Order: sequence, then C-alpha cells, then structure tokens
Amino acid sequence: MDTTKKIKITVDTAIDAPLDKIWNYWTLPEHIIQWNNASDNWHTPKAENNLQKGGKFCYRMEARDGSMAFDFEGVYDEVHHKDLIVYTIADGRKVMVNFNQTGHKTVVTEIFEAENTNSVEMQRNGWQAILNNFKKYVETNQYPKIP
Repeated sequence: MDTTKKIKITVDTAIDAPLDKIWNYWTLPEHIIQWNNASDNWHTPKAENNLQKGGKFCYRMEARDGSMAFDFEGVYDEVHHKDLIVYTIADGRKVMVNFNQTGHKTVVTEIFEAENTNSVEMQRNGWQAILNNFKKYVETNQYPKIP
C-alpha cells in the first residue's frame, strides 16, 4: 500500500475578461497553441483536445531550437462547462482547474500533484509562467462578439 502523501501545488491568476472568452481560449486548440509555453524559447506547435469525460488531450511542447520536446497529454475525469476541469496526466498525476467569475474578472486556479524529478518551486514557477502567458494572451486579443 502506497502511504506517500502527494504534494499539491496551486497556481492562479485573475484575468480581466468574461468567462466565455476564458473558457474558449483555455479549451480550443487554435488558442492553446498561442499561449501554452512557460518561456519564449518554447512553443506548442500542435494541440488536440477532446473536452469531455474520458476524452483525451495532447499538447506537443517543443524548444524552439529543437533541443527538447515532449507531449503533455492526459484524459479528462470531469468537465463542468465554464466551471471545472479535472484530468489525469499520462504519468498518473491529477490536475484540477477552476474558473470563477467575479464581476469583470475571472480567476483561474490550477491545483496539480507535484512530480518527483523537479523541485516544488520549479514546478510552481513553470506552471505559473504558463498561466501568466494565458492571462496575457486573453487580455491582449479581441474576442468576437456574437450577434
């Protein structure tokens, strides 16, 4: 029996945008490839996303110089439209993403289980950097109004 307690890391950001826009930018592949990187020397050239319980996702993350690459992939355990996404990464770790709109801002909070290779601080900083890129992308791109 595994009695090791898993360390959970939380990152969050408050975004000046409506929940509809944030949900779409978070879940649609054409947007994911624009913001899913922790630094400018990485990018996500391809994203696939089947956003439903049991659906799979795969984001290809690559160093721009070609020195490293990996697939960030997993399966959705729960999807509550514009509220909550829970998924399991391919390595077995769990991630929960909450979306909470308050007034003109929407808070996105990610809680994820730490892996054992990198320090908790490094993991927190990396996930926070990606979330910060998401915030910047959402706040600096126009969202089409539906007539």
